[in-house]
Amino acid sequence: MEVVYFLVQNTLPVAIPLLLAALGGMFAERSGVINLALEGIMLFGAFFGCLVTYYLDPTGMNAQLILLIALAAAAIAGAIYSLALAFAAINMKADQTIVGTAMNMLVPALVLLISKMFFMSDGITTTTNFYIKSIPLLGQIPVVGDLFFKQTYLTVYIGVLVLIAAHILLYRTRFGLRLRACGEHPQAADSVGINVYRMRYAGVMISGMLGGLGGFAYAVGVMNGNCNGHTGVAGFGFLALAVMIFGQWKPVRIFLAALFFAFLRQVANSVMLIPFLNDLNIPKVFYNILPYIATMVVLAFTSSKSKAPKAEGIPYDKGSR
Repeated sequence: MEVVYFLVQNTLPVAIPLLLAALGGMFAERSGVINLALEGIMLFGAFFGCLVTYYLDPTGMNAQLILLIALAAAAIAGAIYSLALAFAAINMKADQTIVGTAMNMLVPALVLLISKMFFMSDGITTTTNFYIKSIPLLGQIPVVGDLFFKQTYLTVYIGVLVLIAAHILLYRTRFGLRLRACGEHPQAADSVGINVYRMRYAGVMISGMLGGLGGFAYAVGVMNGNCNGHTGVAGFGFLALAVMIFGQWKPVRIFLAALFFAFLRQVANSVMLIPFLNDLNIPKVFYNILPYIATMVVLAFTSSKSKAPKAEGIPYDKGSR
């Protein structure tokens, strides 16, 4: 039973960054823009979230309040950085794959430069402990309390709230209907008075906000509140794109896909606790690469049946029909 507790409690903090970033990619692509820059946006958000935490550390402020402020800073940073993608893809009609790749390459160098200049290190190291040992009352519930309300982070619950909000926004609001229309048939959307450019800007900025949140959630749940320019977010941005495709651009499916990949990643940290895996004497490095192998296998078998938004990656020209 201890192994189950360990796996659940440590899988969720890893799944949430994937979930948030994948939801961000979903909003961008639902509007018609491919956000390949999620890796860079996540690192950008993680850096500014850790930067805020670094300066609030000495104030003695409550750790969870610092976390909320840092999450807000990460979301704003992600949204601002995503404007570069929006301008290039929507206004300049640039190749979205090339723009996203360039943005991914820029951020690690920027983080290293700033860190070397102001902190004489490769990143930002914080001392605030965001870990929650037990949530009052909820942590006392038998079994459920031990699984979901102990030994965790506030980012887990924020991620679940964002998932619910994303589902409602996409499928239960006029905004969501218009956003999906712009990703499926922008000419038809434009013909009924929807501003396609504005909706695509909104989709990309929401994507940037969620990517920034996911980046800082990664820094909290995986890196213990730290950010490093060399390691970045360990490919989580690219993995989030795989989660998005595996989840068929639908919030609930994306959540299940994020849990799947996070569980595989967590197995690598639990090998010593699982007797039959430990007895196999397989090098731990194999378990470390397991999520990425699973990504390739899953995409190989599911990508041909994927139903992506029809107009994703295609710059919209108001004059074309």
